[in-house]
Amino acid sequence: MKTLQSRRDFMRLVGLGTLASVVPSVAKAATVPHVVVVGGGFSGATSAKYLKLWGGSSVNVTIIEPNRTYVSPILSNLVLNGQRSTESLSFTYTTFSSKYGINMVHKSVTAVDKTAKILTLDDGSTIAFDRLVLAGGIDFEKVNDYDMTKVTHAWRGGTQTNLLKDQISSMVDGDTFIITIPAAPYRCPPGPYERACVVADHLKNTRGYTNAKVIVLDANVKITVEEETFATAFTDYGVDYRSSATVTSVDDTTNSVTFTHDGALTTLSAKVLNVIPDQKAASVIFTAGVNSGNWAPVNPLSYESTLASGIYIIGDSQATGQPKAGHIGNSEAKICADAILRTLNGVALNTAPKTNSACYSPVSSSSASWLSGVYKYDNQTQQMVLANIDSGTPTTGNYRQMFLWSGNLFSDTFS
Repeated sequence: MKTLQSRRDFMRLVGLGTLASVVPSVAKAATVPHVVVVGGGFSGATSAKYLKLWGGSSVNVTIIEPNRTYVSPILSNLVLNGQRSTESLSFTYTTFSSKYGINMVHKSVTAVDKTAKILTLDDGSTIAFDRLVLAGGIDFEKVNDYDMTKVTHAWRGGTQTNLLKDQISSMVDGDTFIITIPAAPYRCPPGPYERACVVADHLKNTRGYTNAKVIVLDANVKITVEEETFATAFTDYGVDYRSSATVTSVDDTTNSVTFTHDGALTTLSAKVLNVIPDQKAASVIFTAGVNSGNWAPVNPLSYESTLASGIYIIGDSQATGQPKAGHIGNSEAKICADAILRTLNGVALNTAPKTNSACYSPVSSSSASWLSGVYKYDNQTQQMVLANIDSGTPTTGNYRQMFLWSGNLFSDTFS
């Protein structure tokens, strides 16, 4: 497998706002087609923005997003050690209406009529569409009904992140922090391992705790990504890592988690219990009936559903086998926007799309690793396959580059 040759190659490949294909201009139609995007995260916001950038007045675009502010999960682990705030990771949708002429509707979708092409919203109003893009992210599969304000997941940015930060801030030396990692696939593969490192570093090196414990309960058979980097960090921090640990129940009154491991059923309690549940596609995917199992199958040339024409699924809910994360969601969104404009204009799809999954992972308050994978369309399997991959070990230089990378992504998506 070909690898990238340097961090320069990496930074070139993570460059945002470009697409290999030439996007055709859409001819004026008697009735301007209406594309509705459900979800205003990295995937949904990017697709709406680029539909207008490339399509201009030849396409009307609406974003349906219940929240008026989007809080990035990217860099959110740095909220836990006080290096960032959720306010610094918050983005509004002002430019979408003022700069791009995108209609913003802050509601939730309660019904999807695929035949009539009509969405029903939570206030009873309806919106018609010609093309529908679903970019709702992920939803959770809890093992039992526990209070998530007590046992947090912090896998969506914002309130949950601040709850977890406050819980960590209340820890004293000798306390235990437990984090559970869901079975793959889940949003942001390095994220839980990164979080364990950031918390362990914060407790040990910033707060000087010598007896605080960090326990990682991983449902997967091994560390799913950057195995050597995270395994080394866990050893250095004294993290208790347990693989093949499947959560069976959570008790929010005793702050305890029960799990199977090595054929035995074990219960552990902690001062801070951070349970990240198994994940599935966003609820709107099931409302629209475009799921197969927990995820939504699509044609990766366009991200159009294989179960319903005119409906596209991008970001965390898609079932292409590509990672679920903000950067690659941004990449998928551009391919989807390109495909929609081509289809509306009667132009053939790009048959050789490429996407890039890139991220930096802080493992301390001053060092970060990086990972990049490039995916390309394979004609034989009709799937996106990994074409090349490379990574960099934790350094202070990578830590600085992390903010350039994330800043570029934030700007490309929300500015």
